[in-house]
This record gives sequence, structure tokens and C-alpha cells, in this order.
Amino acid sequence: MSQQSTLFPALKYDDAPAAVAWLQKAFGFAEHAVHKGPDGGIAHAEMKFGNAMIMFGSAGKPDPANPWSTERMGIYMYVPDIDAHYARAKAAGAEIVRPLADTTYGAREYSARDAGGHLWSFGTYDPWTA
Repeated sequence: MSQQSTLFPALKYDDAPAAVAWLQKAFGFAEHAVHKGPDGGIAHAEMKFGNAMIMFGSAGKPDPANPWSTERMGIYMYVPDIDAHYARAKAAGAEIVRPLADTTYGAREYSARDAGGHLWSFGTYDPWTA
């Protein structure tokens, strides 16, 4: 996988500053950019893992004109060493909602919820080569 990802899932966290630290500790993300908001939250953050990137910010007041003000989203991420990643997430206290297992389509995957309750699936399925 040498191509940069062109998909950037966007998330909202009730405590986005805590999410930055948790995502680093549990899932191995690195900060790319973090822009703090005027209220002490995060207006916009970008974190990367290999050639994948996510974007997120602090949850704010619901705005009927802007669906992103309340939207929450799930994510799938390709991870080549899924066994090590699974062990890291478990060691960090991730809530595992689907244990690591082989799938009928040839991948090895697990699902977990992060500190904000978002559903993540990690696995060896690589959409770039499938």
C-alpha cells in the first residue's frame, strides 16, 4: 500500500482532547494537526496511521442546518500486523465488541469501541488490493 488514502472519516467526540491521547495510546495514531477551539475543545484535528488519516473535533451544540454537528461515524482500517494491534488495543483497555477472528472473505479482523463510543473495525482486508 504505497498510495495515500483519499478517504477521511470525520468524527465528533464529547471530549476530543482526551480522544487525541487515547487514540495514540490504544490504536497507535500520530498527531498530524490539532486546532483548538475557543471553548477549550478541538475545532479540528487530524491524526494519521500509516497512509490513513482521520479527522475529528469536539461535539458542539446541535445545528439543524449542519448535520456534522451531531453526526457520529464508524470506521474500518487496514492493519498488516493485526495480532499486535489487537494486543495493543486490549492492553490499553479498548472495549472489544467483536474479538479478533478470521473472516469468510480471507481477512483477520476485530471491532472495538473507542473512548467516545465510536465503532472501529481493524483488519487485514486491504481495499487497495482486493
